[in-house]
Amino acid sequence: MKYISTRGQSPALTFEEAMLSGLARDGGLYVPEEWPTLSESKIASFAGKSYEEVAFEVMKPFVGDAFTDIEFMEIIQKAYAGFAHTAKCPLVQLDENHFLLELFHGPTLAFKDVAMQLIGQMFQVALKRRGDRVTIVGATSGDTGSAAIEAFKGLDAVDVFIMFPDGRVSEVQRRQMSTPSEANIHALAVAGDFDDCQARLKDMFNDFDFRDGVKLAGVNSINWARVMAQVVYYFTSAVSLGAPHRKVSFTVPTGNFGDIFAGYVAKRMGLPIDRLVIATNQNDILHRTMQSGDHTKMGVTPSISPSMDIEVSSNFERLVFDLYDREGDAVVQLMDALKNDGTFTLSQGATQKLHDEFDSGSCSESETSAQIKRSYADIGEVLCPHSAIAVKVANSIVRDETVPMITLATAHPAKFPAAVEAACGVHPEMPARMGDLFNKAERITKVGNDLADITAIIRERIAS
Repeated sequence: MKYISTRGQSPALTFEEAMLSGLARDGGLYVPEEWPTLSESKIASFAGKSYEEVAFEVMKPFVGDAFTDIEFMEIIQKAYAGFAHTAKCPLVQLDENHFLLELFHGPTLAFKDVAMQLIGQMFQVALKRRGDRVTIVGATSGDTGSAAIEAFKGLDAVDVFIMFPDGRVSEVQRRQMSTPSEANIHALAVAGDFDDCQARLKDMFNDFDFRDGVKLAGVNSINWARVMAQVVYYFTSAVSLGAPHRKVSFTVPTGNFGDIFAGYVAKRMGLPIDRLVIATNQNDILHRTMQSGDHTKMGVTPSISPSMDIEVSSNFERLVFDLYDREGDAVVQLMDALKNDGTFTLSQGATQKLHDEFDSGSCSESETSAQIKRSYADIGEVLCPHSAIAVKVANSIVRDETVPMITLATAHPAKFPAAVEAACGVHPEMPARMGDLFNKAERITKVGNDLADITAIIRERIAS
């Protein structure tokens, strides 16, 4: 399996090369040269298998010969050994044909653990084999950073720098990033929003002197391995509800588009998905694009669902690449227009393809709180604000009621206790294994939204 850039100007890479590179040198994102497919009989065989066994079968076509079968299974088993639920990503029934996919049983209580724990193990094996060391820099709206830190802390071959928007993550999210004591971990509070952090990260990848000098690697959802790992739970959840012999639909709370793009990949691989529903908060650029084909930045407003306070959805570029029949030049034109003018408009054909694959809905702050309150009052289910948005949108759209709907619960409610308690009166408690989080000292470096300042800190820290 080879990987190509969405902008068409970088050479094809192997899986390991693409994983360690992160962003392509032409500014694009890596995608598989072609989508692998699984037969109906292969998908049916997943019934009754463990999460780890299904993960091996789903991801093996993407990794190719990067790892031996024994190596890859060991990587998978180590990645998910620390999850608190035996099913790793269990389903909970909300009503007759609506199910919640709980993705928060990993070490940092968010869906990002599903991919990040795997990436940590893959990096460890690949770097040890190469005898190499890398500098990982990430941008986070809250959950990616803590998941990356948990996956890479204490590893000899990696320095980790996580940029997060100062004052725009929950206290739990911030403490998960700032309290690890390992010397290779650095939490950078950036003056700005998530889009600023993400823009500085891309600037670093496009500064080849810096990139090569510090051996820069990325674990944001720009890294293909992140998307690949998330594809697995679409298969496990769908098969548990009867796939491939019946269709299923998914509703996904999304800001950076990576999680729902993984669902699109699962569908391309042969999983019988009826509808993929994009659920946004008040920062609704993706929902607005679905309505008109017009993709226009209007600014980011802080919300009680901070992990979705994103306007430049990096992974949307991967979808655009497919919408334009994998024409890299077309993607370059659109992304340049977004960067320079803050807007682009999809062609009529691309917009139609978008509508063929996805539905969407948005949710206001008051609607989010009301859904948290309603879910607790009606069925005793306590939802985080992001999961509540998806449940609200799933219940609001017109859909085939005979097709099971699986809504992704992306974080444990205890990561956002203030918003949850304000909505339903319940203060969600942290799991016992994380009970000392508020007793640990924090280490945070505050920095302006300035590329030179950020890169200077990185150079200084890795040299010391």
